[in-house]
Amino acid sequence: MSKLIYMTNTSLDGYIEDKTGAFDWVNPDPVFGIVTDLLRGIGTHLYGRRLYETMAYWDAPIEDYPLEQRDFARLWQNASKIVFSRTLTNATTRNTRLERRFDAEAIRTLKRASPHDIIIGGAELAGVALDAGLVDECQLFVNPVIVGGGKRAFRTGLRLNLELGATRRFDNGVVHLHYRIEALA
Repeated sequence: MSKLIYMTNTSLDGYIEDKTGAFDWVNPDPVFGIVTDLLRGIGTHLYGRRLYETMAYWDAPIEDYPLEQRDFARLWQNASKIVFSRTLTNATTRNTRLERRFDAEAIRTLKRASPHDIIIGGAELAGVALDAGLVDECQLFVNPVIVGGGKRAFRTGLRLNLELGATRRFDNGVVHLHYRIEALA
């Protein structure tokens, strides 16, 4: 059975974007290589509309990207993508399917059938999956900034027990935290 992994960038105070919706405080360059390596085992990406629209940048011809980004673009393009949106009328990127609503049982079936792990992105979508007990791991890139408000990485009131799997510190102050989710007693 594959794992469902929530991967996100967050501020030190737990936000994925600030009050204006910006996340320009994230510096992906130093962590780009590890994110690319983490995606090697991923077969399917689950996105909400906003994150999907941001990630669609990676659907251009490979030669349009700098050399150090081409492997990431290739991995992203080759992966299956499911976008959950009530407002999008069509998916504009390759290997992408549009779903109107999140169906927890369909994701459980996907986890059982997939030979590769699955990544979920977007705090709201991940929150639904966390509430349904579908997420197995959290991969957080904690950035050295406090933004004071915005969209939280985890919804208020969520309670989970986590087991730390690994940490990694980058020269720019970003810390990668890998947690496994334990069942609540």
